[in-house]
Amino acid sequence: MATGLQVPLPQLATGLLLLLSVQPWAESGNVLVVPADGSHWLSIREAVRELHARGHQAVVLTPEVNMHIKEENFFTLTTYAISWTQDEYDHLLLGHIQSFFETEHLLLRFSRRMAIMNNMSLIIHRSCVELLHNEALIRHLNATSFDVVLTDPFHLCGVVLAKYLSIPAVFFLRNIPCDLAFKGTQCPNPSSYIPKLLTTNSDHMTFLQRVKNMLYPLALSYICHALSAPYASLASELFQRDVSVVDLLSHASVWLFRGDFVMDYPRPIMPHMVFIGGINCA
Repeated sequence: MATGLQVPLPQLATGLLLLLSVQPWAESGNVLVVPADGSHWLSIREAVRELHARGHQAVVLTPEVNMHIKEENFFTLTTYAISWTQDEYDHLLLGHIQSFFETEHLLLRFSRRMAIMNNMSLIIHRSCVELLHNEALIRHLNATSFDVVLTDPFHLCGVVLAKYLSIPAVFFLRNIPCDLAFKGTQCPNPSSYIPKLLTTNSDHMTFLQRVKNMLYPLALSYICHALSAPYASLASELFQRDVSVVDLLSHASVWLFRGDFVMDYPRPIMPHMVFIGGINCA
């Protein structure tokens, strides 16, 4: 069985250091961190800490109203205003959590969760619009001359920002749905032995399981379109040309996957895809 590349925590920032190493070793690099909130931040936070320990300067960019992203001594926090108070934000994002534990008919549960996800997506997208239309902040980010953007592509705002600022991007992620990681890296994706997310298939499938493996993404395509299409529209507006989600994801110089081939089944990878082990919520 193939063995994935496993990188312990002290070497977590390998991909970032490759991009920063064009300067003499004694110089530090400037890293713009655009995290997704919640558990995504609790994971990427450890990479930011490691960058600081290696002498690099990290600026974390986040809405002034958020769940977990607070000022700490190993990065500089830069915030921007959004249209919600903290109480409104908490209610919009967290007010429906109890519904995920309720027992109800499958279709009703699916419909309710879709409505919640759509609501959350609209809030996060609106925050991104307010960021990218904040001319003073964008000018400041341009003037700072960042070497790289470190972001989690689970939410595409950091991806759009990196492309808009023309800065190399490093993605730090567990996974993203609908095979977008394969499409964004132009990586082979044979459905015959790579189990799709949430199918519960293994890498040894019967014929019917392989059929399920091929059909399952079709059922998720509506969800993925609803979550990602607004960012493609936003990018198209900024660049004054048609920009697809795959175009945005293709901007990444390095993909750091928080997994390995012990946690996950072996799969093809491209040269800029690095597996760094099960680093989740520290």
